[in-house]
Amino acid sequence: MESIQVVPQAPTFTLPVAKVRSVYQIADVERKLGKLQNSEPREHDNLRATYERMLERGPERFQMKPSGIPEMAPLYDALPNFTDVLDDVRRHVALSHDSTDGLEVTPMLLLGQPGIGKTHFARQVADLIGTGMNLVSMGSLTAGWLLSGSASQWKGAKPGKVFESLVDGRYANPVIVIDEIDKAASDAQYDPLGSLYSLLEHDTASSFVDEFAEVPIDASQVLWITTANDARGIPNPILNRMNVFEIQPLTPGQARHIARRLYQSIRAGHNWGTRFDDAPSSDVLDKLATLVPREMRRALMAAFGNARLASRGMLKVDDLPRSAASKGRIGFMQ
Repeated sequence: MESIQVVPQAPTFTLPVAKVRSVYQIADVERKLGKLQNSEPREHDNLRATYERMLERGPERFQMKPSGIPEMAPLYDALPNFTDVLDDVRRHVALSHDSTDGLEVTPMLLLGQPGIGKTHFARQVADLIGTGMNLVSMGSLTAGWLLSGSASQWKGAKPGKVFESLVDGRYANPVIVIDEIDKAASDAQYDPLGSLYSLLEHDTASSFVDEFAEVPIDASQVLWITTANDARGIPNPILNRMNVFEIQPLTPGQARHIARRLYQSIRAGHNWGTRFDDAPSSDVLDKLATLVPREMRRALMAAFGNARLASRGMLKVDDLPRSAASKGRIGFMQ
């Protein structure tokens, strides 16, 4: 089918190219819906509504990829400790450049301390490609069927996140992030990571069956990014299906650079930002640089507020939250 142009989500990158891909077969859905016609009117209402929604929406979704090899210097600058991962993404983009093939990125595991920017990286990759990002947090997982859905005969049954991303979303190749995969707790009845054995393999993912809808779904184009603090809690068969990247802590120089960028980004993103200096002082940068990026942003927002209460346009170290201002250089690369 002829390629079409679609407006990207991130204007800083080259315009993504989209082609249309079917993520399920209409005949499969019609056959499943037909089997429900003899059931009681209120029986399997959710399942019937799901099939009707699939028929109404149709199976075609956009398969996105950058229109060329994008200029990724801003990403390398914003994510200095993700160089190896960005190199990997860039290689995959180069392979699909000037071809009719879709963009395929080997599933990846990002290992690193909390707050270091792993989820932020995933959002940037989603913007680069032009698709949405779907976050699945294993740290707060309460049901083992979150990824693959639950059987329709169970009370409160519904499809899993993979099915929802492809059927209810716009894209055939969304970025799905499994956050804190090392915290997925299994029991004797259900392994919450069990569906990944097939989903992380390109061939078997092309006919993934959600346990609720029981209709084959093409999940072979999903871009998988998983994060973890410790790989020891992840089964080896899962690890073997992914490229594993150890995200190192920021060096002091890199941390100062990130802190300065965050200050300028927050300042530029708010109307009240014009009331503050163009850049923070060196001593404020030194204190911010002791934090991981997630904590930097929170500390900066508090500091801006405290400085405004003091009618100042310049941040002082004392404006930072006490916990941030008192932290030493812990966890830096030397």
